[in-house]
Amino acid sequence: MKLRPVILPLLAALLGGGAVRADEGMWLYSAPPREQIKKKYGFDVADAWLEHLMKSSVRFNSGGSGSFVSGDGLVITNHHVGLDALQKFSSTEKNYVRDGFYAKTDAEEIKCVDLELNVLQSIEDVTLRVNAAIPAGVTGNDAALARRKIFAEIEKESTDKTGLRSDVVTLYQGGAYHLYRYKKYTDVRLVFAPEQQAAFYGGDPDNFEYPRYDLDICIFRAYENNVAVKPAHFLKWSEKGAADGELTFVSGHPGNTSRLLTVPELEYTRDSALPYTDAVLKRREVLLSAWAARSEENFRRAREDLFSIQNSRKVRDGHLAALQDPVFFGAKVTAETNFKKQLADRPDGKDALAAFDRIADAQKIIAGIAPRLRLLENGAGFVSDSFTVARQLLRAGDERPKPNGERLREYSEARRESFEQQLFSDKPVYTDLEILMLSDSLTFFVEQLGATDPVVQQVLAGKSPRARAAELITTTQVREVAFRKQLYEGGSAAVAAAKDPMIELARLVDPEARALRKTNEAQTEIKQQAQAIIGKARFAIEGTGNYPDATFTLRLSYGPVLGYEENGQKIPAHTTIAGLYERSEKQHNKEPFDLPPRWIAKKSALDLSTPYNFVSTADIIGGNSGSPIVNKAAEFVGIIFDGNIQSLSGDFGYEDVQARALSVASPGILEALRKVYEVPTLANELVNGHR
Repeated sequence: MKLRPVILPLLAALLGGGAVRADEGMWLYSAPPREQIKKKYGFDVADAWLEHLMKSSVRFNSGGSGSFVSGDGLVITNHHVGLDALQKFSSTEKNYVRDGFYAKTDAEEIKCVDLELNVLQSIEDVTLRVNAAIPAGVTGNDAALARRKIFAEIEKESTDKTGLRSDVVTLYQGGAYHLYRYKKYTDVRLVFAPEQQAAFYGGDPDNFEYPRYDLDICIFRAYENNVAVKPAHFLKWSEKGAADGELTFVSGHPGNTSRLLTVPELEYTRDSALPYTDAVLKRREVLLSAWAARSEENFRRAREDLFSIQNSRKVRDGHLAALQDPVFFGAKVTAETNFKKQLADRPDGKDALAAFDRIADAQKIIAGIAPRLRLLENGAGFVSDSFTVARQLLRAGDERPKPNGERLREYSEARRESFEQQLFSDKPVYTDLEILMLSDSLTFFVEQLGATDPVVQQVLAGKSPRARAAELITTTQVREVAFRKQLYEGGSAAVAAAKDPMIELARLVDPEARALRKTNEAQTEIKQQAQAIIGKARFAIEGTGNYPDATFTLRLSYGPVLGYEENGQKIPAHTTIAGLYERSEKQHNKEPFDLPPRWIAKKSALDLSTPYNFVSTADIIGGNSGSPIVNKAAEFVGIIFDGNIQSLSGDFGYEDVQARALSVASPGILEALRKVYEVPTLANELVNGHR
């Protein structure tokens, strides 16, 4: 793990407290860093420019970003973001993940099973309204319930009024609350995907490395009322791409960062949360790799899960390496100590210092319940689609009769349509893979809690984990969509009467799971209230020119296209198509560096000097995958698909000496579409903006 070189550049930012350095930041669209960009690059971030970019950007509910790139509803994202959809309508006979896909006509476009796209329309600060709903002096469970009620009230009120998906988002760890309204698209159809070997060239060995040679793209079309969407905003395609040193912007949905956490929270992350997650991911990687190697069909079925696990494992390894480095972590401790010293000298500093203590106390309680919370509420003991659906049916029956504000948040009225779309998805679920995953997770469940634990004994019902898993998976009916709809519409009475074994398992563990969740939410509420006090003090000392941690909501990042130096070697910003063939030749065209047959056949037709991938200093994190990267004219010059290995510490801090955001270059995409895949109609739509 080559993280050590980034530690020293990070120290300046970390020791400087919350002050932003270099081109750092995943900025709110409601508070862009206009002054910093103007001062450094001489570019004015105009309101119209910002609105256009915002309404051209797309969020994928499968966990990534994208953008509209034509006036006829084309949406581009990464192949690995579209992989979820590709996997769901692939089969033994038609393996779109392996072989790729292109729809020559609208009629040939394949409708995605349960994909939802969100396009941000507006942001409203509702902090005062949310905080006013929490009675003075109330904390813990009562405050958590009050906050849940006001969230549900605001979201339903907004949804009813606007017809838009409405989410109250927690920012600054509880220092602010904003209402995000989204235009939602649920009729999304696949237009084009390359072979995964072209999209993920170099496989796991090259993941998070650079130079890279990936065509990591997937193109969909959004529809409404069975007609292709005509978006008012879409990104014009740049045929020349971005030059070295050129300022670029990234508009995407970074998943989450932990830059504002306190030292006790980071200690818990380092010593408990990350080691646990890392161990679980490595366990599942071994399990799935062995199972996938048994047959081509097994590999096809496990491919998406295995890809996700391998990717996540590398990310967590990078996070853990950063927090285990005494220099890096010591800088975090020093920054917090310096901030507390500043607080001690201020008249209002006493409350903020006490808030730090409350966070530490709450974190201890969370750490104490974490082992059982992970297994029971988070579902690590019951990994299978069948258990997930069974719990959703059980809880929907219990939650829907309650007043909207008293329900668990995922069952609120504002989330109902999205919830039902997922619940009634007819995606393929494979019995053999379900038994494999549930058997292993039940084994893990026993290992973690011990065979004599009363809940363990009740769950296993006198059988081995393998036998119990096979019994549950082969006898449950929850994988049948008609059965799900029947129970969902019939409510708790129908759910109880069904006596489905998987639902009854969910019922068995539900009381303790809910109790653990309630405790966790109460302590999280305590931390959020404390963070609000700390945030207010931080704003008073450092000003408001800062950004909150990522929350899988739309953010703006920026930075130039720029190479870097590693181990004494200069790494150019761009790779070319020629480099792809050179990489293959040096590796003797052996997996995972083998070229798809069509790439070999079309080599002579290509302009090998065409830019293919490139890097920039933009501040990104997981969830930014598929984000458009644009120039000052808001033209599409590339698409984010990865970060290099030095960027993995970015969850906790930013640096721009070696850490880089990786993108597929717009000229390389066009060259491949026109000369390798020979789809000129699609390429022309991207360039012209219309069919």
